[in-house]
Amino acid sequence: MKRRSLDPETPDESAKLSLCEALLSLKNADEMGAFLGDLCTPAELEVLVDRWRVVPYLLEGIAYREIHERTAVSITTIGRVARYLNQGNGGYLAAAARAARRQTLAAKKAKT
Repeated sequence: MKRRSLDPETPDESAKLSLCEALLSLKNADEMGAFLGDLCTPAELEVLVDRWRVVPYLLEGIAYREIHERTAVSITTIGRVARYLNQGNGGYLAAAARAARRQTLAAKKAKT
């Protein structure tokens, strides 16, 4: 994590909460994509996408090597995501569960 030599005017936790609230305020994937495009460098966004890309495979129990072959994401990144899936704060799991629910609802809606 980046260390700062001076105390910022806004404490880290307050700034983090403000970022979380900004993310929650966005109404759809297009707005979120625009925000992430402004917030992140292309390399940072690529890292986020790579991490998210491997989550479904890990949840299915697919081996790291096979995930790497399917996605071209490094084994190190796959291992990092797996560690946070198992020992993190639950964010990946919450987002994956909600994404799966949205896909299920969209599929049901498409059938009707």
